[in-house]
Amino acid sequence: MCNFNNQSQETKESLHLFMSKAAKSVGGVNYLLALIEAMRAKKPNPLMQKNCQVASNNTLIKWNKVVFKDKIDLIQKILLQHKEAQEKDFNILNATNSKTEKNILNMAKALAPLEFIVTPQNPNDGEGFSFGVFDTFETETIKFNPIFIALFFCSSEFTKKAIKYSL
Repeated sequence: MCNFNNQSQETKESLHLFMSKAAKSVGGVNYLLALIEAMRAKKPNPLMQKNCQVASNNTLIKWNKVVFKDKIDLIQKILLQHKEAQEKDFNILNATNSKTEKNILNMAKALAPLEFIVTPQNPNDGEGFSFGVFDTFETETIKFNPIFIALFFCSSEFTKKAIKYSL
C-alpha cells in the first residue's frame, strides 16, 4: 500500500491530484512535507498525541479524539497484509476469520468519527483541507482513505513521489 511505484496508474493519478491540491491549500509542497516530517517525529505515533494535534513551522493538523495503541497496531497489521496491494481501495473486511473481522469492525467504528483538519498557520497561505479515516464505511465494505494512510503511515518519500508524479 505504501509503495508508490506498485500503485495502479489510476491510484497514482488520484494521489498526485489530491496531494498537489493539499500542498497548494497549505502554502506549498514544502509546507506539507514539513508537516509530514513533524508528524514522523512524534513517537510512537502522532495519532496517540494527547492534545490531538501536530504542528510544523507553517502548518497545523488537528483531529477530534486520541487513537489508542491497539487501534494503530491493527491498522499497521492490515497495512502489512496489504503491503504490495496494487489498488488503493482494498476492503479491510476481507479478513480470514471472524475474530479478526470483528476486531477490524470495532476499530472502524471507533475511528469513523475522526476528522482531520489541516490548516496553514498563516491564513494568507491557503484555506487548508480536511479528510477522514475511511473512504467507504458500509456493512460489507470498509476502505481506508488513501490520504489518511499516506500522511500517517507511509514514508515522506511516498508523498514526494505522489506530488512529483507527472500525469
